[in-house]
Amino acid sequence: MNHLGGETSPYLLQHAQNPVHWYPWGKEALARARRENKPILLSIGYSACHWCHVMAHESFEDPQIAALMNEHFVNIKVDREERPDLDQIYQVAHAMLTQRGGGWPLTMFLTPEQEPFFGGTYFPKASRYGLPGFAELLPRVAAAYRDHPGAIGEQSARLKAALALTNPEPVADAALPGDAVKHALAALVQSFDPQHGGFGRAPKFPHAAELDLCLRNHAHDASLLEIVRVTLSRMEEGGIHDQLAGGFCRYSVDAEWTIPHFEKMLYDNAALLALYADAWRATGNAAFARTARGIGAWVLAEMCSPEGAFCSSLDADSEHEEGQFYVWTPDEVKALLNADEYRLAARHWGLDGPPNFEHSAWHLRVAVPLADVSREIGLDTAQAQRAIESARWKLAAARAKRVRPARDDKVLTSWNALMIEALAHGARALGEPKWLAAAQQAADFIRGTLWRDGRLLATYKDGRAHLNAYLDDHALMLFALLELMQTSFRRHDLAWAIELADALLDRFEDRAAGGFFFTSHDHEKLIHRAKPGHDNATPSGNGTAARALLALGHWLGERRYVDAAERTVRVFARELAAQPAGFASLLIALGECLEAPTTVLLTGDAATCAAWQLALERAYRPGVRTLDLSAAGPLPGALSKPHVGAADAATAWVCRGATCLPPITTIEALEREFSSAG
Repeated sequence: MNHLGGETSPYLLQHAQNPVHWYPWGKEALARARRENKPILLSIGYSACHWCHVMAHESFEDPQIAALMNEHFVNIKVDREERPDLDQIYQVAHAMLTQRGGGWPLTMFLTPEQEPFFGGTYFPKASRYGLPGFAELLPRVAAAYRDHPGAIGEQSARLKAALALTNPEPVADAALPGDAVKHALAALVQSFDPQHGGFGRAPKFPHAAELDLCLRNHAHDASLLEIVRVTLSRMEEGGIHDQLAGGFCRYSVDAEWTIPHFEKMLYDNAALLALYADAWRATGNAAFARTARGIGAWVLAEMCSPEGAFCSSLDADSEHEEGQFYVWTPDEVKALLNADEYRLAARHWGLDGPPNFEHSAWHLRVAVPLADVSREIGLDTAQAQRAIESARWKLAAARAKRVRPARDDKVLTSWNALMIEALAHGARALGEPKWLAAAQQAADFIRGTLWRDGRLLATYKDGRAHLNAYLDDHALMLFALLELMQTSFRRHDLAWAIELADALLDRFEDRAAGGFFFTSHDHEKLIHRAKPGHDNATPSGNGTAARALLALGHWLGERRYVDAAERTVRVFARELAAQPAGFASLLIALGECLEAPTTVLLTGDAATCAAWQLALERAYRPGVRTLDLSAAGPLPGALSKPHVGAADAATAWVCRGATCLPPITTIEALEREFSSAG
């Protein structure tokens, strides 16, 4: 066993028996590299990653390759999900060094001072795919480090300078770019695939943040709603969507959403659950509500930890084969269904066509809409729906007996925050009380286990919580609490939200220039301290922090929260104006700076307040937050609104930013207020 046996990361534990003398990132490994003047071989991946498994089986389990690694390098294995700070730095460095996109596994060679001088992603054991073999590469890289220290030092200095330039450069009194959202939406319209949905070509990712931005702005441009409608429909029908058990895989390798990269990530499904719920409210399309409920059912069935939080991911592989758990042959399906069910299912899911996976198997996707199939074979819609549901249940039950993909059961604060937010949001939109209960339970677990003495921790597994939490953990958890309070107000959620907001300002804010660093002021010193604004697979921490602080600041009448949010948007003003694509979260925050969001505060009779909130939540109103404070008791700041009128009635206070209208005492008047506002 190497040095990984005591780690919490399932990914690191997968490598604990490798003949490679792996270390986790830390003082011991870094000190050894400096002491012995050995270069570091840094390998970054995650447990659900198919190509990470391939490289592990080919190279890290091979004694001869391991001997080369052990002879020439100090070897460090990193889980990118536990250490996104390291992954961010070295992905950017890889792009600078190679002029190519990154990914996982990321393989970087560093000096003992952590400075990268060579790298790549997946390297095969022997040369193929136009890539050098790992066995050939290792001694060449070691020789380059040994023989050319001057050149490596010069390159390292240039790279560190280039990394520093990736942070936004503050501009004194920068104007907020009011037309940035318009330019970003125009770019999305330009890259939209009208036939298959999504943006650009293969591989295709869901891009939930960009779709959310389109949906929020569709009232001004009907084509934006069409982008959302087409994309969500094609994704729901595609193989990226698990047609049997619900939930979505990470991305599609083709432009048609047919064959996914089969790993299922908690963060993707959180974003898509909320997006499909909102798309249902905006369009009335029942398929969107059904898909959102399918995601929620999958999460509660397969992703809940014993402690009541949410696990991180499901692997792409089982039995050392990607997609093995998910694919079928027609004969397998025929053996499980009756003749009528098979005739319907084969046509609907494409089993009557050629194989679509590895030339020998079928991955289910909607090949022909169910309504068309029912007409072809002479079934009415209700009969067809019952038959396909029966087929789905039988296939799911049979699939459950297969060797399941491994589940990464570590609890990540940031990803749990995303799912808490999504379940709370979806519970309100779709009337799912189980989702609210699960979201509250997870939030209580995070607060009770990963919030210690005013400090947030990043990860938990097997009774151990550790690692200094990042910007995203704080910002996303704060935003999740705001969403929870809109669904069911709890005083302790507000109290914790205030503590998290204060921690954001105290421990992450760039007090001189504005915005938030990804790591806290007392984090270990790395070669670069990033202040990221782009959305990646998860929303930008700076964008989310700005949105959350704006909302909480207006609720409490706390000007320092609002000011910090506006400083954050302002520090990215140049980037938003020049190249707004990829900044959806910050663009939403920009919109809320330019036009203060609306909050409806409900007081008075609890049953009446609940009915009023339900009436308001039927419509899609992305710029409106509603808080039922009927049972809250005395509250601070602008939340302290009295009830006026009879004891069995309710009062609504409609506040835009810090300015509130006179109290409204009938639901008809409240709905007229929003109808007149458009």
